[in-house]
Amino acid sequence: MIDAESAIFSRVAAAFTAAYPNGSRYGEQVDTPAKFPCLTLVEIDNATYQRSQDTAITEHHAAVIYELNCYSNKTSGAKQECKNIMALADQEMQQMGFTRLFCNQTKNMDSKIYRMTARYTGVISENYQIYRR
Repeated sequence: MIDAESAIFSRVAAAFTAAYPNGSRYGEQVDTPAKFPCLTLVEIDNATYQRSQDTAITEHHAAVIYELNCYSNKTSGAKQECKNIMALADQEMQQMGFTRLFCNQTKNMDSKIYRMTARYTGVISENYQIYRR
């Protein structure tokens, strides 16, 4: 299995931390972050890209999907803060070669927390080259 999740998370997390040094970031799902603003990035799907399998059924590429969530608990400006975080993370994901599937507001368990979710897809090679198609 081709596993680049840690490297992809690190790049997005570094950009987030540079802009929001007091925020929190996680490589796993979080319902109620302990510290705000917050960003999570998780690989939610990793499937063999069958078009590049050889006769020995060796995986050379994987089709992956990443889910990004951002959270803000500001009483005023939470939506804009999430949009700013999303724009920052989106830029990193697209520069790596991912395609955004969607981005929208997500209802959160705690209604005092504003949350946005985006998903990204790409095909990644054994040497971590990312392809849009």
